[in-house]
Amino acid sequence: MEDWIVARPGLLGGKPCIKGTRISVELVLDLLASGATREQILEAYPQLPAEGLSAALRYAARSLKNEVVWDVKIPA
Repeated sequence: MEDWIVARPGLLGGKPCIKGTRISVELVLDLLASGATREQILEAYPQLPAEGLSAALRYAARSLKNEVVWDVKIPA
């Protein structure tokens, strides 16, 4: 996965992207959340290899794996 995902300050503001493209992990997640299938994404972005798409999903999952969510009560 590390071979597929890169983050550089000069590329999309440092967002994690799929190597060799300007396609961010965020864009991939947005597309999937809006209902696009993997096949539709790969068809819409021919420069995106299937392995890169899979790596983006693994990267996102790994990034959230150890995320801690705090239940913060805000006084009224």
